[in-house]
Amino acid sequence: MSAAARVLVLGGGVGGLEAAAALGRRQNISLTLVDRSPVHYWKPSLHEFAAGTMQHQGNCIPFTDTAAKFGFTFVQSSPVAVNREAKTVSLENGTTLPYDYLVVALGSRANDFGIPGIVDHCMFIDSLKDADALFATFRDAVQKARAAGEKLSVGIVGGGATGVQLIAELCKSIDDARGLGPAVRKSLLDAVLIETGPRILPAFPEAVSTAATRQLEKLGISVLTGAMVVGADDTGFNLKSGEHITASLRVWAAGVRASDATNLLEGLERGRSGQLGVTTTLQTTQDPAVFAIGDCSRIDAAPIAPTAQAARQQGQYIGRALPEVIAGKTPAPFVYNDRGAVVALGDYNGWGMLDAKRSFGGGVLSGLAARLIHEGLYRQHLAGILGITPTACSTLREHLSPVKPDLGA
Repeated sequence: MSAAARVLVLGGGVGGLEAAAALGRRQNISLTLVDRSPVHYWKPSLHEFAAGTMQHQGNCIPFTDTAAKFGFTFVQSSPVAVNREAKTVSLENGTTLPYDYLVVALGSRANDFGIPGIVDHCMFIDSLKDADALFATFRDAVQKARAAGEKLSVGIVGGGATGVQLIAELCKSIDDARGLGPAVRKSLLDAVLIETGPRILPAFPEAVSTAATRQLEKLGISVLTGAMVVGADDTGFNLKSGEHITASLRVWAAGVRASDATNLLEGLERGRSGQLGVTTTLQTTQDPAVFAIGDCSRIDAAPIAPTAQAARQQGQYIGRALPEVIAGKTPAPFVYNDRGAVVALGDYNGWGMLDAKRSFGGGVLSGLAARLIHEGLYRQHLAGILGITPTACSTLREHLSPVKPDLGA
């Protein structure tokens, strides 16, 4: 009997865990998953963790549990070196792991574009650790502003889904917190959303952008479009127009680039934003033993937006294709099935997009449908990892006992 193929997955996000779950139980594969976090989480929910409207319990799955369930080995660490010739990956914890096939699922981060002051003076929500830090800062800022009888100025840069949903979720956090509520939010929060382009939510039809802008303005949020940030300091943002936007709490949610860890894979083709170039079988163009999926990969022939649904489908594809590669076969190419997109503004409103021309949402009932679909995408992924019954119980528990954010009121 031939030795089991050693498969190493770097990154336990949506795509990485889907791949590990599909491959871990195969008898001819010995799989190891490496991630710096001890738990798996649904990255599109980071804005909810950052606002304190989603709890860790039931929504953060220990990798040790999934490793035991799906039959793979989990190592909590981060890669520091990759030797493609020797087929080894060195980790921050001092160990070196060999591989026959490497699956890179390291995800992405916001792109600061090298703008002065962004890294030093802004918060990000690229990871659960970032989201937890943002909530702690937001909670402290709310308490400090209320104690001083002052406004809390919040500035978020980035009018895509992340920035739009985050600023709405911060409103929801104050509305739902014990001892606070909508009246307190209106007198307390001075928030601004800054977008370089001509409108927010550029991936959606213009009608959705207009409706979302009106909804945010109804919540008391200022929406600045066509506003290019050229610098940041500890008081706020500097715009190209010369205007200074005051913000005591500053969040950068603009742009997308591959995780810096992909730079460890020297000699491979990569795009302008650091993504590894891959073929239609998701193998890197210059090394067929290295696969890349999710936000850190790019198929030049048919680029795919960096979304959780794309990463999930690619992870599931790896589960089918890699065993064929190991067997010496050529798998069928990856085909992305775009199931549309959804953006949910807390409990206030929501919209969905079935394709490039058809959108839905807006208003109380249709907005509710969009928000339920938004949650349903997450629950579907969770069911694949935890099972249908545990996911159903967790969902029911959360709806019967909604989270009351702890803002120290």
